[in-house]
Amino acid sequence: MTALPTLDIEFQIALLLLIAVGGYLLAAWIHQSAVVGLIILGIIVGPGVLNLINYTDIVTALAHMGAIILLFVIGFEFHFSDLLKKQYLLIGICGVALPFIACFSVSILMGSSAPGSLFAGTAMTATSIAITANVLKEMGKLHTGVANAIIGTAVVDDIVSLIVLSVTVDFLQGAISIQEIFISVIRPLIFIFLAAIAGVYVVDRIIMYVDSSEVALKFPEFVFLFALSVAFIYAMLADIFGISPMIGSFIAGVSINRVLLKHSMSIKKGSEYIYIPFAAIFFISLGILADVQDVALSVVPYIIVLAATAALSKFIGCGLPARFTGMDRHDSMAVGAGMIPRGEMAMVIALVGLSMGIIGQDIFVAIIMASLLCTIITPFLLKDWLFREKSQYSR
Repeated sequence: MTALPTLDIEFQIALLLLIAVGGYLLAAWIHQSAVVGLIILGIIVGPGVLNLINYTDIVTALAHMGAIILLFVIGFEFHFSDLLKKQYLLIGICGVALPFIACFSVSILMGSSAPGSLFAGTAMTATSIAITANVLKEMGKLHTGVANAIIGTAVVDDIVSLIVLSVTVDFLQGAISIQEIFISVIRPLIFIFLAAIAGVYVVDRIIMYVDSSEVALKFPEFVFLFALSVAFIYAMLADIFGISPMIGSFIAGVSINRVLLKHSMSIKKGSEYIYIPFAAIFFISLGILADVQDVALSVVPYIIVLAATAALSKFIGCGLPARFTGMDRHDSMAVGAGMIPRGEMAMVIALVGLSMGIIGQDIFVAIIMASLLCTIITPFLLKDWLFREKSQYSR
């Protein structure tokens, strides 16, 4: 009897990895990003269709690890100078404001309560940085100006979205104050500043020192293990400071990418091997979350309208400011499309609303499904449309 829990863990991991293999096969068959195949297969095997696997604690933990490692790997492709531009601040703020107003308004017009509409608007503000980053990585586009703009804007987007969530919750609880708003704004900024400084001036030097140690000479993988622990420490600290743990691991990756190792195995190569199975599980988990059995027919029109509004408002809200700040038509459209996917943040915000009793199961499911629809269309837009030959587009 004691072996059953172990077998259950082994079964879930084996099933998830087999689903990942199937997701890649499906993606190859339909000529799309692996993200699309993994999410679709996650829906099929999840509780809404075949019910082979649920969103268990094991799936949650593995998916969370996958998202953190994925953004750690993505961080290796960037430098802080690529991300710290004023235009990203403008794009990020506009990319939160327009979806919030649009999705709130649509929810009110379709009969939702004011508190429920506020949460729907709040949930639809947050872009999933992991989705677009992975698609850009697959396409070999991480070293482009568009990728810099998308990632830089997504960091701003994440911070502003969490501020909106904090203000929304305080407002609905009748406890809003200037002090709380100020803390919500300043806390994530303090973390990003301190994390970047510590990464460049402390962590880098520690890694170079460790690389020249006798332990690293004997065990080339030692530095890699240390760097991976830094990624999760940064993720933990980011969570404590009130922003997405993935932003923390991303900053760790950006910090460490400058280190030149002499004796140890490549941190980047080691992380890329590890991220493949865990990132796949993360994308599968998004599909598992979409329990289509909970979707009543009466909610379907709201889901479609909410998804369309969320996608269009983010496309316009980020694309127009990008164009206004000097990007050409093609690149500004790519930035707008790259900011469309919603993922873990939207689902977390929806869960907060459900647990507080502010939204019902119908709005919760609608937010999850609308987020999923936004996530699925993004790889199609980027791969089949916006990253075709740039000469097709004119200024």
